[in-house]
Amino acid sequence: MTEIADNQAMHRFELPVDGHIATSEYSKDGVITFVHTEVPQALAGKGIGSTLIKGALDQVRARGLKVVALCPFVKAYIEKHADYVDLLKR
Repeated sequence: MTEIADNQAMHRFELPVDGHIATSEYSKDGVITFVHTEVPQALAGKGIGSTLIKGALDQVRARGLKVVALCPFVKAYIEKHADYVDLLKR
């Protein structure tokens, strides 16, 4: 599997898999606000979304930023993985 890329020009994290691209769109203004995550139907049920979000959150942490999880998928991922709760902007 390819590494998660931060496509800053398009404001999204990307994970290319088998000719498809899973994406998580964000806005950035001092914090990263995740607004929408999309996994192509051909990749559904393979854990691609979770892999994408884990990689994106690891990059956010490395940059010392906080997260606002407007995207329901990102919100649910953080709720299931307590080691990322500290990234949430309070």
